[in-house]
Amino acid sequence: MNPAFQFNQYVLKRQVFALAGKFRFYDPSGKLVLFSEQKMFKLREDIRVFSDETKTQEVLMIKARQIIDFSAAFDVVDSGMGQKIGALRRKGLASLLRDEWEILDTSDNVIGSLFEDSMGLALIRRFLSNLVPQNYDITMGTERVADLKQNFNPFTYQLNLDFSMDINKRLDRRLGIAAGILLAAIEGRQS
Repeated sequence: MNPAFQFNQYVLKRQVFALAGKFRFYDPSGKLVLFSEQKMFKLREDIRVFSDETKTQEVLMIKARQIIDFSAAFDVVDSGMGQKIGALRRKGLASLLRDEWEILDTSDNVIGSLFEDSMGLALIRRFLSNLVPQNYDITMGTERVADLKQNFNPFTYQLNLDFSMDINKRLDRRLGIAAGILLAAIEGRQS
């Protein structure tokens, strides 16, 4: 596995003023460890993650299964090994009021959940102000394994990914990184 997936904490920054979504992941020391650029005008989402901005080494692929799907499922593939490591599936109607996703294993069995931590704040974000930062929890069964927290800044999008509570490494970091990118990409379209 690529060493970029070894950290317990990352900072994801989405470039705001760009034609295509650009996502940069930084390790706890502030070093760039992953880069992704979302292609514009794609009917089916196909996001590639690279080890750096030169885009010479692809490390992860996030690909939508269908063109338009209210309960969209995204396969996550380790590009180096050419293997699917799991999937993320948006819970269609449930996500109208509060973002909710299912984390799936390689056979599409539900192994975890990703959700906005507060229904009240989710409603405020949707109907009153998108200036309220988002906060997501990832659980595996009843155990909370990650916290994805947006910093408040009206001019830039920054998401802190914290996997430090996952001491048993139940959540594959590659799935957690894919979740961060999907949240940033979808939030980017909603803003």
